Formats: sequence, C-alpha cells, structure tokens
Amino acid sequence: MSDGRLRGIVARLRLFGRHLRGVATRTARIARWEVSRSVGTVDRKTALVLVVMALAISTTGFTAAGDGLGLEREIYVVGVDEDSRYHDVAVDSEQFRPVSLSEIEAESGGDANADSVTIRGDASVDVVVTRDGRIGHTGDNGEAAYDTFRGAVEEYNAKLMDAEDDQSAAYPVLVSLEYQQRDLAGSSESGANDGGETDGSETGTEDGTGGGGDGAGGGADRSGGDEPATGGGTDGTGGGDGPLQVPNVGDGSTASTAPGTPGSIAPPFPFQSLVLAFLFVVPMNFVIQAYGSTIMDERVKRRGELLLVSPVSRYEIVAGKTLPYLLGLIGIVVAITIAIRGGPIAVAAALPIALLFLAATFAGAMLARSFKELTFVTVTISVVLTTYTFIPAIFTDVHSIALISPLTLVVTDLQDGSIRLGEYLFSTGPFYLCAAVLFLLGIGVYREEDMFAQKPIPTKVVDAIASRIRGRRSVFVLSILFIPFVFAGQLLAVALLFALPESFAVPVIIVVAAALEEVAKSVHVYAGFARSRFDATLRTAAVLGALSGTGFFVGEKVTHVVQFVGLPDLSVGAAAFGPAVSSDPLILVAVFLAPLALHVATAVCSAVGASRGRTGYAAGFLAATLVHAAYNLGVILLVA
Repeated sequence: MSDGRLRGIVARLRLFGRHLRGVATRTARIARWEVSRSVGTVDRKTALVLVVMALAISTTGFTAAGDGLGLEREIYVVGVDEDSRYHDVAVDSEQFRPVSLSEIEAESGGDANADSVTIRGDASVDVVVTRDGRIGHTGDNGEAAYDTFRGAVEEYNAKLMDAEDDQSAAYPVLVSLEYQQRDLAGSSESGANDGGETDGSETGTEDGTGGGGDGAGGGADRSGGDEPATGGGTDGTGGGDGPLQVPNVGDGSTASTAPGTPGSIAPPFPFQSLVLAFLFVVPMNFVIQAYGSTIMDERVKRRGELLLVSPVSRYEIVAGKTLPYLLGLIGIVVAITIAIRGGPIAVAAALPIALLFLAATFAGAMLARSFKELTFVTVTISVVLTTYTFIPAIFTDVHSIALISPLTLVVTDLQDGSIRLGEYLFSTGPFYLCAAVLFLLGIGVYREEDMFAQKPIPTKVVDAIASRIRGRRSVFVLSILFIPFVFAGQLLAVALLFALPESFAVPVIIVVAAALEEVAKSVHVYAGFARSRFDATLRTAAVLGALSGTGFFVGEKVTHVVQFVGLPDLSVGAAAFGPAVSSDPLILVAVFLAPLALHVATAVCSAVGASRGRTGYAAGFLAATLVHAAYNLGVILLVA
C-alpha cells in the first residue's frame, strides 16, 4: 500500500472519529438538558410518591430475597413448655409463636395438663401441647392451626433426616422422576409416569425414633384425630422454589431427573423467584410514564420545534432524550439485582425488557394526539408487555413455553441455574429486534409535518411505515424487519392457549398465526400505495407482493430456532410455527420451499387489494389469511 493511500485512510478514520465525538457530545448535551428539565418539573407530591414506591419495592425485594414474603409469620400461637420434644418444632416453624403452659394457665384459669385440653376464657392460643405429650387445639383457628402444626412436625423430621451423616440409613428409598415429552396426540410416551405416580416408603418405630436420627416421638391422642409423631418417617413438606429446567437449544431434550424423598416431590412453581423477577417490571411501568410525557411535551404547543431546526439530527435528539431514562432503568435493574442477590444474567435478561418498554412508549408518544390518549397507550403497553414477560415464566414445567419470557432467565439466575447463549438469544432476541424497529418507526415521524399534526393514530402509523419506504427494495427489507413482531405475537398466543383444550386452541392459533404473518407482509405495501410511493397498477402490486413474500420467507428461516427448543412438540406450537423438521429429504425440501410459494401468493393477493384502497386491502387481507390458514391446517394434517 502506498504512503498516499495510507494517509488517505488515516485521514478518513480521523474524520469519522471526529464525527462520532461530535455525535456523542451533542447527544450528551441533550441528555443533560432532559435531566435538568425533568428534575425541575417534579413537585413534592410526585417526589413523595416516588419515594414511597421505592420503599415498597425495596422492602418487598429484601423480604422475598431473605426468608420469603412473611405473610404467614407467627399467625398461630402454640402452648408448649421448653422441655417438650415439640418445642423445637414450634421454634423452627415461622408460622407459630410458642408460649409456655404456665402463661396459658395463668391467663385462662384452665388446666393445660388434663386428659382433654380445657382452655377457658379468652386465652389467645390455637394449639396446646400438654406436659404429658398430648396435642389439642382450641378456638376458631384451632383446627387449621393443628393441621399446620402436623405439617411443621413432618417438615422438622425431614430436616433431621437431612442432617444425618448416613443418608442411606436416613432415606433407604429415594424417588426419581423423569419428565417425558408428549406427542401431538396428547398421550405420554411409553414409560413416562407423567410426574403423577411415585413410589416410596416410610421408616420409623412406634415411639417416633426413625432410621436416621433421634426425634421427638409420642403417640398420644387428641380429640378427633391422631397425634403426629416427630422424628421418624420420610414424609416432609415439599414445594417452594424447585430447580428450573431450561431447554437446551440444539438437542431438543427436556427430560430431567431429580432424586428426592416422596414427601418432597411437588410440582415446580418458583413463586418466590417469580415475585423477585416481577420487581424488575414494576419500576419500568413508572419510568415509561415519565418518558412518554417528555416526548409528548415536545409536541404540545410546538415546543420541540427549536430542536428540530437546530443543527442536530433527529436520531441524536431521540438518543439524547432516551439516554437518561435508559440509564435510570439500568441503575434500577442493577440495584434490584444486588438487593436480591442475583447475577449478571439477571441484568442482561432485564435489559431488553427495559429497551422494549422505552421503544414502545416512544412510538406510542409519537402517535398519540393528547396526554389523555397517551395515557391509554402507555397503559396498553404496560398490560401487553407485562403479560408477555410474566405469564410464560409461570409455566416452568413446560420448558419451551417458559423460555419465551426473559423473566425465565432471571428466575434461573436466582436459582443458580446455568444459561447457554442460544437460550439467551431465543428469549431476548425478539425484544431487542422489536425495540430497534419501534425506535426506527418512531424516528420516522419525528419531523415537523407529523409531530405537530392532529392525525388519527392509524393514519400516523401508516405515515411512520411509509417514511421508511425508499423504493421497491424497502418492501423486501421491511418484511424482514416486521418478523420479530410476528414471532413475539405468535409466542404470546402459544403461551396463552397451550393449556386450553386442543379442539379450541389449535384452530384459534392457526388463524391468529396466519393473520399476524399476513399483516407483516402487507401493511407496508398498503402504506406505500396509500402515500403514493408506488403506482397503483396490477403489475406493480404483483411485483411488490412477490418481493414482500420473498423477504418474509428469507427472514422466517431465522425463526426456525423454535424447532430446536421443543415448541413444535406442543400442538399449538406446531400450529403456529409448523411441525418439527422431518428427516425425510423429500419432505424436508417440500416443507422448506412450499412456504415460499405460499408467502408470495398470499402477499400478492394482499398487495393487489391494497392497490385498490382501504376496502380492497381489507378484502385482500382476509382472502390471504384464509388461504394461509388452510395451508397451515393442511401441513399439520399431512406432515405431522
């Protein structure tokens, strides 16, 4: 390379560096202005509400991260002396507050050592353990307290067994469960117990001393039932936060085994971890209210006109106004993660959720015509995104459904689970891509003719899409860019419908999946015709439809990652994304290429209708959706 050419490259790099520094400087200046302006508009009442909200969230987080939510702490009172073998049970259980029998006798005037417990007066006690080992209950809450005390005894026994050095003696019989995938017909695979049948045994002697260690024993009666023995037996209380099994992308395996005692087996439902994960979403709903208001402020009485005429690009303006809120959300996420003892994975999983909240709010604020309309938009955004992120994470026993939500990654991190890169990309990829597209569309109408015009929301949506059309090539690209919305919508539909009867869920998901794909392939074509970007001729419509269908086909191949995480193994997953890839070469080629013909044909149908106006577009879209749904049903019947 000659010296002159090398100097030219260095000069261009220096110019590019200066340009980046200039962009960063202008963006930072706008961000500082945004912070100073926003802080100045916060009055005392708003600050007080924010402080109360922060205290409530932090209190809930610390409580749940420690010993749970504490909703049942010391709700029952048990009368038991310190030398009783049941005293340690009452102390160990957070649901009971032990008091001595002497206090009960002094308060009620009763005899707590009688053959049958006789507690008179207003003594505030629910369960009584007499000095000779009998257990009784009194009062309106007595029966419930007694049942709870039995469970506490069993849980205490299990802890004694777990503390034994010789686990083989403590637990001579263990149980292992292996979860098997269901086929499309709904029957369990051969050999699967479906998580419902377990075999186990209990060990123990009559006096309550079990095979693994000494415990409190006794066999006295109480009126109406038998006394629970402490010490022997393998029965314990299970539940709580069990290990979350996240699917391994690439091997298609969702089976797992976890040995344990019969009493410890319970359906996996990590309630505590889900509460902690939900703490990430709550502050975002408050931040987007402030963010949407600052964007809307620029459009009221043309306040943002000065920024538009300044030597700053609209990309820099939007970046500068968004940066403080993004950094604030990152700070909140990091603080919550530290408070609940999470790790970097929790932060990385919550970041795309924050980005999508901001992007959707920005686009909504650019479309709304007033603060009243903006309130409706932001509430809708909060409900939809909260539903998408929270509900799938509840179904932790259906692994591929749970992985739809990034909150599943947060729960996994809180449970010290491992997460692979493919799993992270599958869960967060739609969030990153949807956020990028929403910011892109919102910036498209961040201009004078759209910001200060009182147009209906549908009209401004068409303007936002049309602003990104620069020719026929744009139709191909936009079909790809809209795929994340289709993917996210189909995932949400699968998560909401998979638990319903297949006779209802499968037809609904077939139609919903087809409609979402047809919207993504046709809405930008309609926007191009509606804003006179293209000539409204049949030939142009056919060309645009072919480009749109081809672009969607190319982008759709990327979403085939769902084939490797088990979604097609669910009936609604197969209805939305197609059946699992066959190993037969002919079927594989047909399944791979047939969608190209389908997407082109249906996109041409919608494009021809769009060239004839709004009514024609509605008719073409309906026809394309019906053809697409019929194709999906045929593929499921023939291939699956």
